[in-house]
Amino acid sequence: AAEKELLPGYHPFEWQPALKNVSASCHVGIINGLSGWATSVDDVPIETITRRFRYDVALVSAMKDLEEDIMEGLTEHGLDDSSCNTGFEVMIKESCDGMGDVSEKHGGGPAIPEKAVRFSFTIMSVSVLPEGKDEAVTVFREPKPNSELSCKPLCLMFVDESDHEMLTAVLDPLLAERAAMKHSRLILSIGGLPRSFRFHFRGTGYDEKMVREMEGLEASGSTYICTLCDSTRAEASHNMVLHSVTRNHDENLERYEIWRTNPFSESAEELRDRVKGVSAKPFLETHPTLDALHCDIGNATEFYKIFQDEIGEVFRKPNPTREERRSWRATLDKQLRKKMKLKPVMRMNGNYARKLMTEDAVDVVCELVPSDERRQAVRELMGLYLQMKPVWRATCPAKECPDQLCRYSFNSQRFAELLSSTFKYRYNGKITNYLHKTLAHVPEIIERDGSIGAWASEGNESANKLFRRFRKMNARQ
Repeated sequence: AAEKELLPGYHPFEWQPALKNVSASCHVGIINGLSGWATSVDDVPIETITRRFRYDVALVSAMKDLEEDIMEGLTEHGLDDSSCNTGFEVMIKESCDGMGDVSEKHGGGPAIPEKAVRFSFTIMSVSVLPEGKDEAVTVFREPKPNSELSCKPLCLMFVDESDHEMLTAVLDPLLAERAAMKHSRLILSIGGLPRSFRFHFRGTGYDEKMVREMEGLEASGSTYICTLCDSTRAEASHNMVLHSVTRNHDENLERYEIWRTNPFSESAEELRDRVKGVSAKPFLETHPTLDALHCDIGNATEFYKIFQDEIGEVFRKPNPTREERRSWRATLDKQLRKKMKLKPVMRMNGNYARKLMTEDAVDVVCELVPSDERRQAVRELMGLYLQMKPVWRATCPAKECPDQLCRYSFNSQRFAELLSSTFKYRYNGKITNYLHKTLAHVPEIIERDGSIGAWASEGNESANKLFRRFRKMNARQ
């Protein structure tokens, strides 16, 4: 019975008003993610397996897990039961990520996609507005928002994340439950008394590929480079720093309608410019931010390429041959392996990115850069980057790195100047998606949300390895 308590479906609760189109039953455990699908005669049989919890039941279970923490928080702030009549506000981080290939080595199982997608949530904070006070008091804040332990799985599915139709179909019931919960209060016993909770959902744990898919934008290679503003790649490379966050879910929906109906009878090119690259129907609301983990990975990939270009002195002789590029890469890999114990990787990952983006790595790379002047430039570029990085990595930058936060705009301006002068050979009319976000949008997002690092997709990503491990353990051998 003790284990039962840990899984959703154990604790009684109610919603006021009752959730629209969601059963009032509290004792619902793991359900088939395809249940509730109305299939018509023409439908192709669905080739996927998916398991999920009902969203509200999973939230109840997560809240009961935090019962002691919430009670401790109330005591700490000297709040008694009579002063908490307004009810609690709960912030939820949602994450969704493709897990790539999870195929069995000798698959004899059902014919399903060999890729999986995981959708999960994290309770970030619980706050309450005490009677007679103007400001809410946070009684619980997740100390490790990027740990796989605080990241609760909601839905696991064998679906390729690029298969838009299948992904939307599987997530649809979850999103219906989420929409219903936005307009209702949960009544749940915490500390022996029924208390009311309102939930606020923020979809931030998505990499850029997933955000573009959820919000109906063109793929990452699009000329509309950013999921936060309307800038094109060319504009972003000329003006690297001065952009503000303008995109949002509602605007994307409006733009999709314009794209669909073409009310001004424009040509394809004019229409695309009007809707700024929205070309599919947005189906899940994401919170406009940038993902710290993928920002790290994207920028490290770019630095890795800059290092190769500097070893080969591309600023002197543009358009090198493929053979030359290959030899520079081999030289760089060999040096990093010898001096930094960094094994070359097929695809950049978080761990490699963390080791590559260090002063030590730059010193090692600079041994291969022929001219002293270029060595200085590469060192300065990395120095600025390392000043900027803690700001979007920290869980609470105002406390953890206030000086770097203050200097961020100055540093990003200098970084942009370096790119457009010393490294012009690489950034003339071009810039990568994540460099643009790093330089242009970080201060505004921090000002609005207080943090970027806390809202990253890292917890969900690190839980992917749990999935692989359990699948291996429990598969029929």
